[in-house]
Amino acid sequence: MVQNGTKDEMTLTVLGCGTLGIAILSGILASLSPSHHSTNDDERITSPSGAVTPNSSETPPRIPSRFVACVRRPESARRIEKALADYIDEFPTEILQNENLRGVRAADVVILAVKPQMVKDVLLADDDGASMRQALEGKLLVSICAGVTVAQIQDILYNGANPGDARIVRVMPNTAAIIRESTTVIATPSPPLSPALASLLTWLFSRIGLVVHLPSQHMDVSTALAGSGPAFLSLMLESLADGAVAMGLPRAEAQLMAAQTMRGTAGMVLKGEHPALVREKVSTPGGCTIGGLLVLEEGRVRGGIARGVREATVVASKLGEGAKGVNGTR
Repeated sequence: MVQNGTKDEMTLTVLGCGTLGIAILSGILASLSPSHHSTNDDERITSPSGAVTPNSSETPPRIPSRFVACVRRPESARRIEKALADYIDEFPTEILQNENLRGVRAADVVILAVKPQMVKDVLLADDDGASMRQALEGKLLVSICAGVTVAQIQDILYNGANPGDARIVRVMPNTAAIIRESTTVIATPSPPLSPALASLLTWLFSRIGLVVHLPSQHMDVSTALAGSGPAFLSLMLESLADGAVAMGLPRAEAQLMAAQTMRGTAGMVLKGEHPALVREKVSTPGGCTIGGLLVLEEGRVRGGIARGVREATVVASKLGEGAKGVNGTR
């Protein structure tokens, strides 16, 4: 364990430890394990705007050394045990079933990872008069619930009363956290976190990929772009492969080539190439690329993709308000 001393022990609890929760815990535990050797921790890409937080090998003054995963169903508990099997013996990790309050009481940092529609029920839970509000006092609550704002969480916990001294931060990772390639957006809190907590928050999520800090008003569009983006890109990848299969390429090779082509193109952009320049370099006069591009433009592919991001942004904002059937009303 990486600690400054036993008095500095910190416990991290994940409420609703599903796919993303497991990915976050796996990334943290892997980075703490002496046998872990990262090949890309110091290769984070930064933008000219400085919005992307550069990764640093510097460890915060305090980092978690104990872990709690809270779930509802036995099969979820077994899934966590299997996913974290390589680390459970090395780091104290407790899996609790239907004991959210107990998990929060034990924590210094709590990651709220439940579905948006379950946030209210989870935060209003009580046990013999003890409430989640009381259990969160003095702790850092990190919400990764799509569309749910900090103000909404405060309203649920405090119902218009003066907020307590729990700090609440909104964060949006994506499903690529499973392979530690997430794009995670952290909403800039107001008032700012202490330097120690800010450093800890960035450290936690840089264990699973790239971290970006943005003002809170950008979180719904960040959810649409980074959160829904893997689904949009998967559809594009499938389309590329389908076209190749239609022209005789075997399915397995078509999918592999499409995926690697998308990966290579993204790599060039992350290294500083503008997408328009990448496209232009490939589009030789009278060639096959410009012919294919014109068909895509005639099919309004660019506008359709952009509209998908805009629509997902609107839906994300409605989900946090508890709206149902949003997609069916537009």
